[in-house]
Amino acid sequence: MPLLEVKNVVKRFGGLMALNGVSFAVEHGEVHGLIGPNGAGKSTLFKNIAGFYTPTAGDIVFDGHSIVGHSPHSIAARGIVRTFQETTLFQELTVFDNVFIGCHLQARSNIFAAILGSDRARQAQARQRTEEVMAFMGLDERREQLAAQLPLGSQRALAMAIALASSPKLLLMDEPFAGMNPEETNHMMALTRKVVESGTTIVLVEHDMKAVMGLCDQLTVLNFGSLLSQGKPEQVRQDPQVIEAYLGGSA
Repeated sequence: MPLLEVKNVVKRFGGLMALNGVSFAVEHGEVHGLIGPNGAGKSTLFKNIAGFYTPTAGDIVFDGHSIVGHSPHSIAARGIVRTFQETTLFQELTVFDNVFIGCHLQARSNIFAAILGSDRARQAQARQRTEEVMAFMGLDERREQLAAQLPLGSQRALAMAIALASSPKLLLMDEPFAGMNPEETNHMMALTRKVVESGTTIVLVEHDMKAVMGLCDQLTVLNFGSLLSQGKPEQVRQDPQVIEAYLGGSA
């Protein structure tokens, strides 16, 4: 059984059809790329999966259970966590504090109890998890740095570390390589592979085709809210419809 199944999802905003009967499946342990030109519906689909939008029609099944109509918090508690296109960090807090807070924000913990120190056992578990995630992501040497002082590549790694703090089953990554130089991109690709090897499945939206082709096991291509193509990267990149959608002609 796939980890995630998107079944004939339709999303309308008034008279605008943002998604038109989109279906695909994500298997356990793979990197699944969701690509397409600007305005194709990729971010809208992400928001439907994460619970920020509710589909007009269709179903989304995660780990064998429909999640349509569930709140973002409930979906996160089930194991789906999203990283955002703009790096969302607590800029004036340290790397350690960012990941530590992530343990409480993403899981079923009580952030107020953590701040007030009234839940010592859970805090101790969160501190241990924070140490593990920082070491895993190669951020332990930056533990006392403020998030605002980090270079872009390290900020993206920290955003991923915050998401990983709750041990998600599925990580939704929204343009994780945007704005990066080649060295930062290669480092982030290596971290992404490491995350998958540790047991987390990933669906990513990305425009960097080098990263997409180098990371993804399967691709789903959207265009104007409809499914255009699916398959392995080497198949999709040769699809005449995909070439036309990206380049405006069958070059």
